[in-house]
Amino acid sequence: MRPGIGRQRALWSAVIFLALIGVAIGVRRTAHLVPIVAHGYRPPAVSSNPRLAQLAALDDLFAWHPILTLVHIVPGILFMILGPLQFSSRIRARHLVWHRLSGRVFVVCGLVIGISALVMSFGMPAIGGVNQVAATTLFGTFFLWALCKAFWHIRRREVALHREWMIRAFSIGLAVAAIRPIIGVLFATSPLTGLTPREFFGIAFWIGFVLHLMAAEAWIHTSMTGEIAAGVRL
Repeated sequence: MRPGIGRQRALWSAVIFLALIGVAIGVRRTAHLVPIVAHGYRPPAVSSNPRLAQLAALDDLFAWHPILTLVHIVPGILFMILGPLQFSSRIRARHLVWHRLSGRVFVVCGLVIGISALVMSFGMPAIGGVNQVAATTLFGTFFLWALCKAFWHIRRREVALHREWMIRAFSIGLAVAAIRPIIGVLFATSPLTGLTPREFFGIAFWIGFVLHLMAAEAWIHTSMTGEIAAGVRL
């Protein structure tokens, strides 16, 4: 059985909501970093409020690596915009040529995002330490593998398998947007839990990535017909 209309609407609402979060994060970060690239960076005064100082430290981390960060987030904005459009069956049916062209752009953006994420993991200090680096390295590598698998299958006209791997790739990319609210919750509850950003950032990354991959697998197996589940070539 295919997922019901209610579940499809809930899924699309969640995807669009998270994509909008991703776009908003990318636009905000871009607006912050472009002037730094143009005029150089001057660290702001340290706030006397420890919580505000922690938030400022996050911006400061990216500000010291503005070009690498922009290489990562500018394609990320396009990735978040194109992602939901790629999975719209209505758009795909009515505008197949556009779907194929935008799909190529989507894959190229994903490759840039994934490679730059791995470079950032090892080339920039991680707020969450080794735990965060382990999560981004593992899922960043899987993200690149899923994109390459999706491209490989569509070149062989294996549409069903292409769809499966595209869902996995997009779910990992979209997880970056979901991680932000998780961090927000852990940050807000840190006075109660006693966790510091170095302790809960890695936890947030693992939670976000794992939940999204689980959701992707559940959706793949729920939505596939018997032929698609068997990987029949279309």
